[in-house]
Amino acid sequence: MTSRYLTFYIDGAFVDPVVDRTLDVIDPATEQPFATISLGGQADVDRAVAAAKAAFADFQFTSKQERLALLEALLAVYERRYEDVAQAISREMGSPIARARDSQAYAGLGHLKATIEALRRFDFDETRGTTRVTHEPVGVVGLITPWNWPLNQIMCKVAPAIAAGCTMVLKPSEIAPISGMVFAEIVHEAGIPPGVFNLVNGTGPEVGAALSSHPDIDMVSFTGSTRAGIDVARNAAATVKRVAQELGGKSANIVLPDADLETAVSQGVLACFSNTGQSCDAPTRMLVPAARQAEALEIARRTAETVRVGSPTDVETQIGPLVSDVQFAKVQALIQAGIDEGATLVTGGTGKPAGLETGYYVKPTVFGDVKPGMRIEREEIFGPVLSIIPYATVDEAISIANDTLYGLAAYVQGTDLDEARRVAGRLRAGSIYLNYPDWDLFAPFGGYKQSGNGREYADFGLRDFLEIKGIVGYG
Repeated sequence: MTSRYLTFYIDGAFVDPVVDRTLDVIDPATEQPFATISLGGQADVDRAVAAAKAAFADFQFTSKQERLALLEALLAVYERRYEDVAQAISREMGSPIARARDSQAYAGLGHLKATIEALRRFDFDETRGTTRVTHEPVGVVGLITPWNWPLNQIMCKVAPAIAAGCTMVLKPSEIAPISGMVFAEIVHEAGIPPGVFNLVNGTGPEVGAALSSHPDIDMVSFTGSTRAGIDVARNAAATVKRVAQELGGKSANIVLPDADLETAVSQGVLACFSNTGQSCDAPTRMLVPAARQAEALEIARRTAETVRVGSPTDVETQIGPLVSDVQFAKVQALIQAGIDEGATLVTGGTGKPAGLETGYYVKPTVFGDVKPGMRIEREEIFGPVLSIIPYATVDEAISIANDTLYGLAAYVQGTDLDEARRVAGRLRAGSIYLNYPDWDLFAPFGGYKQSGNGREYADFGLRDFLEIKGIVGYG
């Protein structure tokens, strides 16, 4: 079905773009093109928005049971096409195939199941005295998703939008768009009504801007960099549309004095390196008691040097390449900045790992003696680079953790759960993780400060796509 990569999905059909412009999709493991997509423009966006607007006239009035049936049909097809999703993600972003199956493709499946469960439980109406409070779909929504967790973010937006009764236009990342095209096929096979879901590929400055500024788009849900999120908000301001944003992060991981240091540090290294460090909520700043920093650095070095970097097709690979040459250059520059600014290079460094000269591979890197204010402590690196920061007191650790433009996530490790909870209560971030818990698909996900606004996952995501209407005197 590769010919479909050159089409868009609009009004229930795969259609050609208005203007023929293409972009090669690069395999980050080989640095060579493996697919070609079409790039959309204003005319394609106008066509997709018109289809969504027309479909909304009826779709907004569908019942909860009707929308549940659609999501369950989507789930059945997704499960059948699961391996296709995993293979697409592995190829387009270099995700190791085992991770593409167990985390990346699974994330889409998990969010769809969680949304179905949340919709079953959700009450769209309540009575307060004589007032009827009802929740209604916000309208036509523009969805802009990133390359680092393609199906996670697509499903975090599409599933609750359908559950709410919205219609939509999706712009996946042009860097990793193939999984989005597979998803459009899944939507089509599932029988989602024409116009409810539409997909237009393209760049942020063109398709993203056209969506976020479009007068017939009622809401934009964006996941990506803080810089691009600011552009989306500016574009949306003229029409006063709702904007939900999940943006960058520079998450702290506080290892408390009573923590099991071996476990806390080794798991923290692996969590930072997970997804090749390309996660907005990665625990990239590890704060350890100054008196135990030397011990922590040795644990981190030993752990990092056991991580297997290699081809995404190898099921034993833990870290694949970064997604692009642009990302590779950015990570290399920040590793060099860490060296230049005087941090201790514990392991890794600039350049590619031995034997991996082709592909955007980086060395898993750990810095120690990192001081607040260094670039590697302030800037989102988006690669497998960990900064270890010593602290004198827990109060100082909390202060350093909160001293960031971001507020997406934070992590706390300690054996005294009451103390860990106390520290969590003082951290300014949308998600706090105590002692590396299991992933909770029903917990809210989103950020404070320049990490965005709004919340995704389960009923929190559903509420983002709903308006609230009060009918006073209803009773």
